[in-house]
Amino acid sequence: MAQRLVTDPGLTLGAAHLASLLDSTREIIAVLGQDGTLQFANATFQISLGYRSEELIGRSLHALVHTADVTHVRAHLKQVVAQNGAPMTSRCRLRSRDGSWRWFEMTWRSRLNEPGLEGILLHGLDVTELHRLESERQVISEIVHALNQTAKLDQLLKRIHEALKRVLSAENCFVALHDAQRDMFKFPFFADEFDDAPAPQKVGRSCTAYVFRTGKAELIPQPAFDRLAAMGEVELVGSPSPSWLGVPLKTPTATIGVLVVQHYQNENAYDQRDLEFLDSVGGHIALAIERRRAEEELRKSESVLSLLFEHNPIPTWLYDVESLQFLRVNQAAVHQYGYTQDEFERMTILEIRPTSERAKAEEYLREMGSADEEHGFWLHQGKDGTKFEAELISHEMMHAGRRVRLVVAQDISERRHLELQLRQAQKMEAVGRLAGGVAHDFNNLLMVIKGHTELLLNALNPADAMARKIEQIDRSADRATTLTRQLLAFSRLQVLQPQVINLNSVMEEMGKLLPRLIGEDIELILRLDGNLGSIRADASQMEQVIMNLAVNARDAMPNGGKLIIETKKCELEQSYTSSHPFMKPGSYILLDVTDTGTGMDEETQAHIFEPFFTTKEKGKGTGLGLATVYGIVKQSGGFIWVYSELGKGTSFKIYLPHVDGKQTQASTAKPATELPAGTETVLLSEDEQDVREIAREFLESGGYTVLEAKNGKEAIALATKHGGDIDLLVTDMVMPGMTGQELAVRLQRDYPGLAVVFMSGYSEHAATEMANADPSVRLMTKPFSRAAMLRTVRETLQGQKKS
Repeated sequence: MAQRLVTDPGLTLGAAHLASLLDSTREIIAVLGQDGTLQFANATFQISLGYRSEELIGRSLHALVHTADVTHVRAHLKQVVAQNGAPMTSRCRLRSRDGSWRWFEMTWRSRLNEPGLEGILLHGLDVTELHRLESERQVISEIVHALNQTAKLDQLLKRIHEALKRVLSAENCFVALHDAQRDMFKFPFFADEFDDAPAPQKVGRSCTAYVFRTGKAELIPQPAFDRLAAMGEVELVGSPSPSWLGVPLKTPTATIGVLVVQHYQNENAYDQRDLEFLDSVGGHIALAIERRRAEEELRKSESVLSLLFEHNPIPTWLYDVESLQFLRVNQAAVHQYGYTQDEFERMTILEIRPTSERAKAEEYLREMGSADEEHGFWLHQGKDGTKFEAELISHEMMHAGRRVRLVVAQDISERRHLELQLRQAQKMEAVGRLAGGVAHDFNNLLMVIKGHTELLLNALNPADAMARKIEQIDRSADRATTLTRQLLAFSRLQVLQPQVINLNSVMEEMGKLLPRLIGEDIELILRLDGNLGSIRADASQMEQVIMNLAVNARDAMPNGGKLIIETKKCELEQSYTSSHPFMKPGSYILLDVTDTGTGMDEETQAHIFEPFFTTKEKGKGTGLGLATVYGIVKQSGGFIWVYSELGKGTSFKIYLPHVDGKQTQASTAKPATELPAGTETVLLSEDEQDVREIAREFLESGGYTVLEAKNGKEAIALATKHGGDIDLLVTDMVMPGMTGQELAVRLQRDYPGLAVVFMSGYSEHAATEMANADPSVRLMTKPFSRAAMLRTVRETLQGQKKS
């Protein structure tokens, strides 16, 4: 062949020089017959593919071409023969002697008509690395394209698999995703020659699990597998493969799974280059899966948010910040404002406000910054013209490419009403504590006044002119005592004697007295429930409540009218009690006192239970009647509500808890004809000197020996110094340093069986103590008379001796 080439014109090289020149080029050079038989191949051809010259010459080139490329190589060869000299270029794969495939860029040119050559000249450049780079770029490009075009994960993984097969052997390929909650692998994609797609399985110790645990890409041919198995790192799962390649699917925050390719025949099917490429692909797949998961979560979140928006029981809407136009409203807004969805979408947010509020609202909305969170209170108006106060909370956000605000608007009319009731109750509580404190101190003063007047009257001749003046002082003190009792009733600090009673029994007795009290021009109507049930209350105080309400009704009907008093048993549900502070659902006895009088405006209703508040003329009322009613009802565990309109009368509704139990029979006490006396020793402890002196004189007048102390500490010291028996302790409940209760406990340790009588100016402490005290403990409420004190002391001592 070389000898023929040197005969061409212009060539002066010898055969040896020409052969050396052809062998030194980087390109493969060959001469083919028309049927593709190799007639000549240079040394580069032989070295590139690993064949010896005798293995090539006379062999068909088609035998070296990849089966996928043979067809178009044959076609090119025919075209070259037909075109007679025109070059053609193509790319194809040739099999190396070791079985691997190399890519070559081929140029074909017909030299069939040239003497001495008479064949097809072929020269080509090994572009295996270039083709690999181009293929890898193309595969990555297709994967990125698939990420943006394919919504479903299974379809995405199929497209990635098809792309992978153009670069490496990926006929056996699968993706394992880790379920963190159950620590299992799931297989969203699985392609294999021998094994079926497995069900979800525990992570275990497979090669896949090894890559997942380490977070590193691994090329595991058979020797490497045997070594890892001997170390206990892996075990065989599925069919054995001599070449296995796995890469972790890693997001910026976690490893979420593994991508695997494997070959069952060729142990050298994969190399480091394949590992690096597959690792790069794994990164894209991981991000794609994470993105799909995030999109799915977003869709779920949007669905949940849409449900929350639509089913939120509080009116909610979106509006455009620029136009103030409603964009979307929920059903609660439709129900609250009365407009349909279509009507809302044709309106601006200014149109749900009264006309007088719109200019101010528009100015406020224009000045509100984009980052501002709105939280305010505005007057809104429904389609029917109803106005109500609404609490608005809103946030600005981007939606569908424009600035919008999400608004939640709650009707707080009922809340405002409840807040007003609560403030009123708190005010009444504060005023009650003040009134109770004043009454406590005033009772101590009255105790001194009435005590001395009683002692003076006992010492003077009834005919004495001075006795009549002292009687006037005594009567004035009695009136003052009545006022303090009313104050204490309001403040709920009086000591009651609750019993199980039927309110109808009280009403039947009061029904005989009320006609004379209210006058003939007012018709009294009683509507008593025959199956009323019982309450636990002080019967005399219930009489006081009814009488005070009747007097209040009489004064509201100067020209006559009707007074209707009704009792009935009722069950209050959550729907009622939720709008009436402090009330609990349950069974109640209702006392309803209604008149047809002048009624009251809202301002008057807000103050009627306050002590000394009155709408009557000066000198015609103390302002304590309804305050007393309020205090008695509250101290009895009940609730009172007033309903009134000017010109339409007033209704007081009192709810007292229903109780089960046998009604207490009233007992009549026999009046004492003379004051009891005794000779026992009494320890008296009282911090107010004037009160202490009066109490001592009362006791000494009854024949008792009195040990007098000004506080608890002094009383203990006096008892120790006395050394003898002490039969009775009479002590004030509230003293500095030590209370009366504490003093009683200390002394009863040293004097077992010591009887105790407490004195109190109706303080809060007394009310609390007597509610929980032993029934044998007696209490004298200031101011008390000499007779009351001597009877209480005698009864206590006799009761202690019997026990």
